[in-house]
Amino acid sequence: MIRMLLLTSSLFLGSHCSNGKVNTTPPPDSPATVMPPATFVKDIPLPAGYRRVPQPAGSFGAWLRQRALKADHTVYLFDGRPKRNQEAQYAVLDISVGDKDLQQCADAVIRLYAEYQYSSGQSDKIAFKATDGTRMDYHSWQQGIRFVLKQGRLQRIQQTKPDKSAAGFSAYLQTVFMYAGTQSLSRELQPVTAIRELMPGDVFIRGGSPGHAVIVMDVAQNDAGHKIFLLAQSYMPAQNIHILKNPMHATPWYPTSFTGRLITPEWIFERDELKKFP
Repeated sequence: MIRMLLLTSSLFLGSHCSNGKVNTTPPPDSPATVMPPATFVKDIPLPAGYRRVPQPAGSFGAWLRQRALKADHTVYLFDGRPKRNQEAQYAVLDISVGDKDLQQCADAVIRLYAEYQYSSGQSDKIAFKATDGTRMDYHSWQQGIRFVLKQGRLQRIQQTKPDKSAAGFSAYLQTVFMYAGTQSLSRELQPVTAIRELMPGDVFIRGGSPGHAVIVMDVAQNDAGHKIFLLAQSYMPAQNIHILKNPMHATPWYPTSFTGRLITPEWIFERDELKKFP
C-alpha cells in the first residue's frame, strides 16, 4: 500500500500492514464466559482466578489501562466507512483515527506511546525514526523545524514559527506516520527475551512490507503464575484502534503459555517478535 504522499525512494515507505491472515489460537488457561461491556481498558473483565499485574503510577502500562472504550463496537476506517471485517475486535478505543489513510498498525503503537508522553509531561522525550533513520523529534517540531523530503532523503528545515499547540502535535504525528512504519519501529524497540516477562506497552512486531504490529494493552496473572494479556491494533486501511478477540474463545485474553506462534484474528507472530520501548 502506498500512502497519500508520493515518495522518491522505497527506503521511505513505512512498512505497512497486510490483509488476509485470519486464524485461530488456543484459549487462555482459565475459562470465561461472554463478557459485558467495559468503559475503560481496566474494566475489561478477567477470567476467574486472575488479577491485573500492578503497574507503577505514571507508567505507560498504567496509562494504557485508563484508555476509554467506545460504546459502539464498530471499527470504522479513516473515511468513515465500516471496516469490512467486523469479527476481529472485542472493543474499540475512543481515539481518533484521523481523516487520512495514515494511522495504520505501527502508527497506532506510535500514537499511543506519543500520547502517553505528551499527556504525562514528557513531550521532550517524544521522538521516532523514519525508515531512512532520520530522527523526527517533537521538540524540534515545536521550534518550527519540519521534516521535508529532498533528493530522496528527509531534511530538517526551519520552516515556520514555534508551535506548541495540540493541533501542532497532531500535525507532527501525521508526519511521523508518513515516514515511519513497522520496519523503522522494529529497529527502535528492544527484544523481550522471554514471553513470561511480557508487560503492558510491549509490542509484537514484524518489520517489513508487509509487516504488522500489535500492542499489549494489559496483563493479568493467577496464583499459579500463569499470565494472560490483551492486544490492540490498527490495520490497513487506517482504522479505529481496537482490542482484539482471541479467535477461539469468548474472552479477549491471550495466554503467555501459547505454543509455537501467536495467532491473532488478522496476523500470525513468532514468539521472538515481542519487543518493548527502551
